[in-house]
Amino acid sequence: MSADDDDITEELLADAGKLTGLSLELLGLDPHPDDMTAEQRLQFDPEDLEEMAAVPPEDRQKAVRQTRLLAGLLWNSSSILIDQLFRDLGTLGTLDVVTPADIAGTSVLSSLPAQFAGSYDAKFTQKFIVVAADVTASLVRGWTAPGCLAAELAVRCLLDQAEITEDIYELDLPEDWRAAVEEVLLEDADSDALYPDDDADSQDRADAGSLAFDRWFRPFAPGDAVPPYARS
Repeated sequence: MSADDDDITEELLADAGKLTGLSLELLGLDPHPDDMTAEQRLQFDPEDLEEMAAVPPEDRQKAVRQTRLLAGLLWNSSSILIDQLFRDLGTLGTLDVVTPADIAGTSVLSSLPAQFAGSYDAKFTQKFIVVAADVTASLVRGWTAPGCLAAELAVRCLLDQAEITEDIYELDLPEDWRAAVEEVLLEDADSDALYPDDDADSQDRADAGSLAFDRWFRPFAPGDAVPPYARS
């Protein structure tokens, strides 16, 4: 690991405490029984508590550090995501017509379902920025499940950015961290179907019904919050 890698690791660890909307446990850290309340311990079998207490201190310390690093990475990636979306918006502003080839060259919009790339114009991008900002704010104020398909896609874009940073700096993160985070942030997500395989039936499902492009900013249910600008 280079000096620069050391610097980014320390920066991310310092940022970990800013991610107040998700606990380390939600990010995959098994709590130590001594850190639980009596009520929390009742949620586990005695055998599980014994196993959790038996984790060697050095392994526990490594797990805590890795999970804190993940928390800092999500915080850092949230800022980068919004910054790059504004960059994408600036790029679109220079184009008379937006083509799929133009979208393929963008930083964030290129991660969205490719079959709709011709629809990712400036107005769409403005709405998506508002939704993405709301999603990242939930990482601070307290996590709430995405209220629309666009919000689910924003989460996926956030995790894509986190993976890019992980790959660049070869961060020492928990094994299968993305799957664990998706299980929390994207539980029962519908947006998987927007990334169909090559068969025609899956493509048709992604284009139809509740997954149709014109429904991406509609709330899933009456109680789900979507920023007013995104619904305009």
